[in-house]
Amino acid sequence: MAETSKAKGIIKTAAVYFLMVAIACAAAVCYQIFIFENSFAPAGINGIATMIQYKLNFSVAYLSLLINIPLCVLAFVFLNKSFAARTTVFAITFSAALLLLQFRIIDLSFLSYKTDNGTSTILAPLASGVINGIIYGAAIRLNGCTGGTDIFAALIHKRRPELNLIWIIFAMNTAVALTSYFVYGFKVEPVVLCIIYSFLTSQVSDNILRGSRQRIKFEIISPDCKKLSDEIISELKHTVTVVPAKGMYSGRETEMLICVVQKHQATAMEKIIAAHPGAFAYSTVINETLGNFERIKYNVFKSKR
Repeated sequence: MAETSKAKGIIKTAAVYFLMVAIACAAAVCYQIFIFENSFAPAGINGIATMIQYKLNFSVAYLSLLINIPLCVLAFVFLNKSFAARTTVFAITFSAALLLLQFRIIDLSFLSYKTDNGTSTILAPLASGVINGIIYGAAIRLNGCTGGTDIFAALIHKRRPELNLIWIIFAMNTAVALTSYFVYGFKVEPVVLCIIYSFLTSQVSDNILRGSRQRIKFEIISPDCKKLSDEIISELKHTVTVVPAKGMYSGRETEMLICVVQKHQATAMEKIIAAHPGAFAYSTVINETLGNFERIKYNVFKSKR
């Protein structure tokens, strides 16, 4: 049993690092196809590296590695070893993949989206912002990050926990956006593109991180709570909590059902409630659930009957 559990742990860890490698390669492809060809800087440390590459022709791959490796070492010492290890894997893979693309060892130039041939400028930050938002959200869910600004902000937050981490990152990204005005020929457009990219990256990653944990809570008053709760348990595979209630207008003693379901189950819950005449319900969005939520342990319920 112990050996089986250990083997599963090894497989799970290997799968996590494989995914970190995969999303790092996807990030490199995104940079090569959408960012480098369109004269704007993305957010964070890589935004600074992109501007240096634009002015001095010194590869982002080298700069990213030179900046991220010391930050990963600091994260290993002062933050979390697992977090630091996974972020290091991302940083090294990102730089290696970017070098393969920039030196045309792997040639994806036919996919590059260039705005100097009449195509829309706005599509590059839109596409790259969405893609990198997905990558960023995936990295965080795997207990890592994409390096750079996030590690720096986390180190500052570790020392000064009273500071708001979001505002630290926002200040850094704002500095990158303003600097891009001077780097890209005193034009406002690169600043706007950087802002669009940063906004989309934040929104998409936030939806991935928060949306996956959000649930819907229903509170229901019904003349037949037992029948309604049995149907919810049978159809949605979530248990129901019943609490005493009293209607202050009628003075009638009753019961209220409380049930938390997945977001995609909200419509099914509404249909169940609608099939019970006299039932009244309202729903609220909750940001996160803790403990045993995903599925009812039927053996426990059966043993009590």
